[in-house]
Amino acid sequence: MNDNTALLDALTESEIYRDYEHAYSEATGLPVALRGVKNWQPNFCGKRRENPFCALMATTNAGCAACLRMQERMIETASSGPALAKCHFGLTEVAVPLKLGQQILGFLTTGQVFTQKPTRTQFQKAALRMKRMNVKVDQTEMRNAYMATRVMSRNQLVSAGRLLEIFADHLAMKSNQIAMHQANAEPVAVVRAKNYIREHLHEDISLADVAAAAFTSTFYICKLFKRHTALNFTEYVSRIRIERARQLLANPNLRVSEIAYEIGFQSLTHFNRVFRRLVGESPTTYREKSVLPLAA
Repeated sequence: MNDNTALLDALTESEIYRDYEHAYSEATGLPVALRGVKNWQPNFCGKRRENPFCALMATTNAGCAACLRMQERMIETASSGPALAKCHFGLTEVAVPLKLGQQILGFLTTGQVFTQKPTRTQFQKAALRMKRMNVKVDQTEMRNAYMATRVMSRNQLVSAGRLLEIFADHLAMKSNQIAMHQANAEPVAVVRAKNYIREHLHEDISLADVAAAAFTSTFYICKLFKRHTALNFTEYVSRIRIERARQLLANPNLRVSEIAYEIGFQSLTHFNRVFRRLVGESPTTYREKSVLPLAA
């Protein structure tokens, strides 16, 4: 299991993800799934609101393989931003990337809907394609499921994707926290060092100051940080600061420059550079995408 798989598993089990998955499915009537870059089964197997037609297709090897091929094409496109894709049978899905800085951890996906009401002729063509693919499923059950598939306009589907984009930003913050969290109990020196960093985030934090607060040497605290956070001292401080910046950017009354100095950056240029490296976009762009406009 690679690190991203472990991180995605932790995210999927998190309270924020479970709450959102339930609320999203109840509000939209659509399934939602968090999948890795590589995925060896259809996205929505066993999920709440899974499309019955797609569920039937997934019970056959040929149907499952066709679904996976479509999803792979969609994921390739979604690596650079939200993407829509249509399967051989006319159903549309949406994928948005989940990023930790510049790294893609996985994708949030939704859909399994028609953008136009299906017709009998359309199903007949789908049935012929299934026959050619050697998909052996009860035709009456398949037709009923196909014709009962949810219909959404393309604009509605794009809006659903936008909801996933906003949630992906929240999950990115959660993934950053998980990446720094350690399964094993941390030494007292590391706990003291972390507490000092959080309490003095607005200051110019030096390694010597942190080591003194932890009652240890600079060499030893560097070694402990690397072992228990998988990050060196400088990177850990940067991540903590950017995590705080993302929270502050939700306040439209704070200027970006104010936020930068509030979390300890002495240069706005340096703040912008670090933020872009860890989040994948500038603070201004992040704020524009993440802060919802107030209703009139």
